[in-house]
Amino acid sequence: MTITLPVPQNGSAVSLTLRPWRSDDLPALLAAHRDPLLRRWLATSLTDRTGARHWLDAQAAGWATSTRFSFAVVADEDAIGHVVVKVVTAGVAEVGYWTAAAVRGQGVAARALETASRWALGEQDLVQLTRLELVHAKGNRASCRVAEKCGYLLHDLLPAARPSFPDSGHRHVRTPGS
Repeated sequence: MTITLPVPQNGSAVSLTLRPWRSDDLPALLAAHRDPLLRRWLATSLTDRTGARHWLDAQAAGWATSTRFSFAVVADEDAIGHVVVKVVTAGVAEVGYWTAAAVRGQGVAARALETASRWALGEQDLVQLTRLELVHAKGNRASCRVAEKCGYLLHDLLPAARPSFPDSGHRHVRTPGS
């Protein structure tokens, strides 16, 4: 399945496109995962080509089963980030995102998340979604700012769940019309 979403240009910011990940994105994916700050916040860190290939295969499988809509965030043909909508229960999906170190702090994550959120809650007809949840570590202030900028309201505080989630967290929620 090939769905591409244009991300509107914002002032002097470069135009972006969201599209499913492809095998030729593997070098950019591995390069992004070499960043220690990115690895600090991710549950999955890709360190080699085999792991990255498995990750790309899982993204394609998610599209095939309409359970995981994983987009590469692309600028000038280069994958510079990631945004995903993962169906967790009937009507509810969890969103996640990251950006490569070179573009961090330039509004890429917020623009990509806003576009994917609008698509998930209103434009797509693959699954019925009425709620998007965004979970991040409490210490990840940048992720909290992106959530708030995109209309995700802080819903609750989550306790640490060691070993997978050693830090407490925030759950933000967005529904249609919010």
